[in-house]
Amino acid sequence: MKTDLLDIRHADCMDMMREFPDKHFDLAIVDPPYGISIVSQFKKTTESKSSMMRGMNGITGGEWDGATPDGEYFGELRRISRNQIIWGGNYFLDHLTSTRCFISWDKMNGTNNMADFELAWTSFESSCRRFSMHHFSAGYDEKIHPTQKPVALYRWLLANYAKPGDTILDTHLGSGSIAIACHYAGHHLTACELDADYYKAACERIDRETRQQTLFTETPQPTETQTELI
Repeated sequence: MKTDLLDIRHADCMDMMREFPDKHFDLAIVDPPYGISIVSQFKKTTESKSSMMRGMNGITGGEWDGATPDGEYFGELRRISRNQIIWGGNYFLDHLTSTRCFISWDKMNGTNNMADFELAWTSFESSCRRFSMHHFSAGYDEKIHPTQKPVALYRWLLANYAKPGDTILDTHLGSGSIAIACHYAGHHLTACELDADYYKAACERIDRETRQQTLFTETPQPTETQTELI
């Protein structure tokens, strides 16, 4: 899938990253596998919890989350991007340096056994920040990926950590939320997805949602819950 702003590829991220020279991208925003076998976890839950696997157009995916990326992945990521935001950074500490700036997505879960938040490691020398949005509040019925993040989260990241004209990299496209955010923010995105079913579903979602221009005319502004932590 290719548009004026989006270069979306069905490819292995390692193969794709080797194509680019040093510091080609201004910012990498990535969500690699955490190595927690999330699909298997969903399949083993009770009927009520396994409903999370429905509403994904029948896509359940393979065991893509059985292992974390190795050091070569993180080395290439740092080589071709000037700054990085890495979701699940707490799972990859062996490959990352210390940082002042973690980002937290507060899922506002309430009382359940799901994680209350997700952490992203960043390369920025700035304060830790929090974005608050209920896990099921943004198009849950349209969910196509078990670890899908809301478009609003990526719009907030771009508004706060990218400059106008920055080029963006995503090595694990998943549901395509970042592509929708980049389209409306005017950022050039290069991204890839290895799984053929997720790639197809993401491209269909991106095409469908980016046609709805009037729904995304405002740049998201931090709310009172999107506050400095440290």
